Order: sequence, then C-alpha cells, then structure tokens
Amino acid sequence: MTTPTLDHPANRAVQSLLDRLVAEGREIGVQVAAYLGDDLVVDCWSGHRDQNGTAVTADTLFNVFSVSKALTATAVHIQAENGHLDYDAPVARYWPEFAAAGKEKLTVAQVLTHCSGLMQMPADVTVAQMCDWDWMTGWLAAQPPLFAPGTQSGYQSMSFGWILGELVRRTDVSRRPFGSFVREEILLPLGAPDFWLGIPASQAHRVATLDGSAVQAAPDGTLYRVTCPMQVDLMPDPFSRAGVQQACIPAVGGISNARSQARLFAMLANGGRFQGTRLLSADRVAGFSTKRHDFGPDPVFFGMDVPIGLGGYWLGGDNPPISALRNPRAICHPGMGGSLGWADPDRRLAVAFCHNRMFDAYTPDQDSRTLVGDAIRAALGLS
Repeated sequence: MTTPTLDHPANRAVQSLLDRLVAEGREIGVQVAAYLGDDLVVDCWSGHRDQNGTAVTADTLFNVFSVSKALTATAVHIQAENGHLDYDAPVARYWPEFAAAGKEKLTVAQVLTHCSGLMQMPADVTVAQMCDWDWMTGWLAAQPPLFAPGTQSGYQSMSFGWILGELVRRTDVSRRPFGSFVREEILLPLGAPDFWLGIPASQAHRVATLDGSAVQAAPDGTLYRVTCPMQVDLMPDPFSRAGVQQACIPAVGGISNARSQARLFAMLANGGRFQGTRLLSADRVAGFSTKRHDFGPDPVFFGMDVPIGLGGYWLGGDNPPISALRNPRAICHPGMGGSLGWADPDRRLAVAFCHNRMFDAYTPDQDSRTLVGDAIRAALGLS
C-alpha cells in the first residue's frame, strides 16, 4: 500500500482506490492529481512503471495520447484571445498554401470542432514522416477534404494537431515551433513543466512503459484507419520509440505526469485563470461548454456521437470515459487507452488521470476513471 503524501480526505480516498485497482490487476501504474479551485486536493500514485517492478512516483511520466488535443486547442484559444487568429476565418488566411485542393473556405472553427473533412493520413506514411513536422503539414496542405467542410463529423485523429499547430505557429509573432509555443505560453506560466509535446532525451528515463495487452487495435478497412494507419497506430509501438516521444506530434504525442496535466485543466475549470495567472477570459472559457452542431454519429468513431464542444474539447456524458465528469457542461479530452483530463466549471474541479495499462472503455461501474471521479466528488462533498 502507498502512503498518501497529501493530508486531504480526497487524497486518502483516491489513494486507497488506486492501490486496490493495482492489487486487482486493473491498473499497472497510475497517477491522479486534482485541483478544487486553486487548491491541490489529490496528488497520489500507485503501482509500477515497468516490467522490472520500478515503482511509480510523482515524477513518472506517461504517454497521454489525445489528451494532447486539449493542449493544442488551448493554444488556438490563446491566439484568438490575443487577437492573432479568428475562429471563423479560413485557415488559408494564415496559411496560404492550405487553400489548395478546394480548401480555400475551410475555417479554423471547422478544424477545431472536427468537421473539416481533412482527417486523413497518407496510407503509406512512415514513422519517420509522422515525426517530421514540415513533411506532415506540407502533405496536409495539399490534400482535398474527404467531405464538404462543415457538413458532417469526421474525427481528426491525428491531422487535428498538425493543422492547428501550424496555424498557431504561423500566427505567433515569433514563429516559434509549436512545442516551444505551448511550453512558453501555456505550460510554464501555469507551473506545468512536465507536460511535453516532444520530450527531451534527458527526460526519457522517466517515461513509464506502456502495456497494450488490454486494448484492441482497430482493424484495417475502417475509416478510422484512414485517419490513423496501422503502422503509426496509437499503441506501445511506435509510441514507445525514442524518436516518436521526442517529436512534436500535437494531437496524440503528449507525455505528462498527472500534476502538470491537472494544472492545465484547472485553468479551464477556473474560467481561464489559475493561481493568479490568467490565460483566457472567463467568457471565452464559458463558451467551451456549448456543444457544436449535432452531426449525429461520427463514422471515424465507428458510429459514436462524439460529444465535442465549440472549444474543441469533449463534453461530459453517460458512457466512459466521459461518465467520469458527471456533468454535461464539463469539458475534457480522453486519450487512447484510458488517459483522461477534465475540467468541471460548475464545481471548479479539475482532474488528471495518467496510467500505463491501456484499456478499452468499460461500463461506468468498472471504469477506473469514473471510479476516481466519483471518489473525489464524494470525498469533497460535491453532488
């Protein structure tokens, strides 16, 4: 059993839960951090980070996959907040080459809300090409959308990050690489230095070993595979490779610990401000809880109605992983295999869940993330 380091009822409750989930084999290594307003109320971890039995610590880092999209979306909002980017403007206003192949009217908002139609990857893309920013953005700029932008939902599994990241880079007055922009404009001001889009080689030893034995790869021949070809699938291979972890892959390549991830979502839970640092206006953040146009089932997500808000984040709902939020106005982003970060603006609660045992979604009463969320709310007396 792990001894909690933070003396708070919520922390004790979550620590006991994590120890039980590890003992039952439902988790291998796991971290949870949570903020209520500006106050850290959960900061705990349990289990092992690798096959050698090395214990998880507060400093262990985890692949968080599409939780990265929340950071990327936040960067877009920072640029809009500062007057450098207009959601309703064509992407090509800021990136002229993007107008190719009938995309001259495709808007920033359509990319942000996954209805751009530009969700494909090259079927023969290599891991090296995926790690090459200029190659990927150049390829996407030349492609036609697969459907008329704004007419249906088409989840941009990987393209989301390069399109929005390049927009941010091109509207940044300093033209910084996207990984540098998010670090300098978002993560360091929030005191979240351990959320990385491109981890330095010097920090690689801290990353937990992924276990993919409990998650199923989507088959070939699906629209999902058009967005994420098998050779670059969101699995331990290739995402445990050093070159992939060190590349800036802004939709799915994030590596973080729970502490840093929770501070990003705490800013969102507190209306754009956290511990004296304001990144976004309260009015802008309030709009993130509004659902986008209802397009119905998303064919990339195997017919699931993906609950995306106008800010590009997911909204709360009834089924895992979003059942963890217990509030349809709460915003979040899940990551492949079970990673999750969320912000509940009504409770001013932010939670980060990081782990290395990848799994497919369970029912809410079996889902680690939902159990964690319920334990935190119960301990805090939040309905």
